[in-house]
Amino acid sequence: MNWHDGESFIAIGIAATVIRYLRRFLETEKRLPGWDRYLKQTWLTGLILMALGEIFPDPWLIWYELIIIFSIVYTISQLYEFRPARTLLLAIGPYAFVLIFKDLLEHLAPKFYKANDDYVDSTSTFAIIWFLTFVVIAYNQKKSLAKAQLEHEKELEQRRIIEAKKNELEYLVAERTAEITRQKEELEQTVTELKATQNQLIQSEKMASLGELTAGIAHEIQNPLNFVNNFSEVSIELIDELTEEQAKSDRDHELEAELLTDLKQNLQKISHHGGRASSIVKGMLQHSRASTGQRELTDLNALADEYLRLAYHGLRAKDKAFNATLKTEFDTSLGEISMIPQDIGRVLLNLFTNAFYAVQQRQKKGEDAGYQPTVTISTRCANEEAVVTVSDNGTGIPEAVVQKIFQPFFTTKPTGEGTGLGLSLAYDIVTKGHGGTLEVASKEGEGTTFTITLPA
Repeated sequence: MNWHDGESFIAIGIAATVIRYLRRFLETEKRLPGWDRYLKQTWLTGLILMALGEIFPDPWLIWYELIIIFSIVYTISQLYEFRPARTLLLAIGPYAFVLIFKDLLEHLAPKFYKANDDYVDSTSTFAIIWFLTFVVIAYNQKKSLAKAQLEHEKELEQRRIIEAKKNELEYLVAERTAEITRQKEELEQTVTELKATQNQLIQSEKMASLGELTAGIAHEIQNPLNFVNNFSEVSIELIDELTEEQAKSDRDHELEAELLTDLKQNLQKISHHGGRASSIVKGMLQHSRASTGQRELTDLNALADEYLRLAYHGLRAKDKAFNATLKTEFDTSLGEISMIPQDIGRVLLNLFTNAFYAVQQRQKKGEDAGYQPTVTISTRCANEEAVVTVSDNGTGIPEAVVQKIFQPFFTTKPTGEGTGLGLSLAYDIVTKGHGGTLEVASKEGEGTTFTITLPA
């Protein structure tokens, strides 16, 4: 091998280029820093072997190729978990085998090589195509991995931000907890005093919605009071006009009669609206009085109808825009039932209030064109039991929630709109207080039906 033989320098240049590409592609400077130092000196090994080739007759180029191939295989074996590295080995393997086989055949069997050089060249061409194809595949794999790594780093950064927020929230929670603990210590004395009246308070507030209903009816009282005030002011003006007319020397008797007629009508209206306000107050007092705990023969149909109207007008007092269809299907042969009317009234009031709330929420969503809120109450006698059914076509209750609907303090309403005690107390009143049953059937998005059975 001659020093001036261009093939030697070309071989060293190609090998150095391949190793350089391999180092950059596999990032050996970062992944294998110790081995990367030797890869940098591969070209020096070629020069040494080329110099030895001038002294010894053995072909130095084959040895150099073997060293290059060993370096590549060893490098990839160290990075076997790196998928593009395995693909690169698959690309280089056939090409390296053909290259070494070709050089060995050329030096060891030159006649056979010359006789079959076309086949060898074809094999070399196929090996080059194979090499380039899998190099492209490895490059695409590396791009995909780099993209995935970038996304992973973004995810880690997001996690870091979330962790920082979490730590900040934990600090705020700890700070808030300390404040709550301090407030708790301040309230302990008050809690001790309230425990003595706790049972009485729960009993008197069996319906969590009763307070809201009372507030709504109180707003309803404002309407007749406004009429009373307005007609009173107008009546005072009429009396002033009448007094002025009577003081005149030429009195207009027709005008006086007209003023007296207007005054009489105003007084009648004042009396009418005053009576209306009085009836509302009496109704409030009657429905909010404490239970006596004594059973009475009660007309269940009348009781149900009364509380249905009360619940509806209570909601209307708070939401003037709300309207609903009330359907009653009473069994007139039911007769009077032995019950505690105040307690059963509270149960019915809770069911009605929940039904109106459900249809109101569905109406607010506005998802169904032509939707008409409807609440239905029906009674019947079956198997010596009085059966009361309260149905609505409101939002319905999810199946997972139905199993927990009678648990204390469980509510599907937003915070501040329900205590979670209404249905729990209603269930206890019906089952424990009256030996009956309270069941619920619901389909989300279609409506809910509560069924009460009482011994008749």
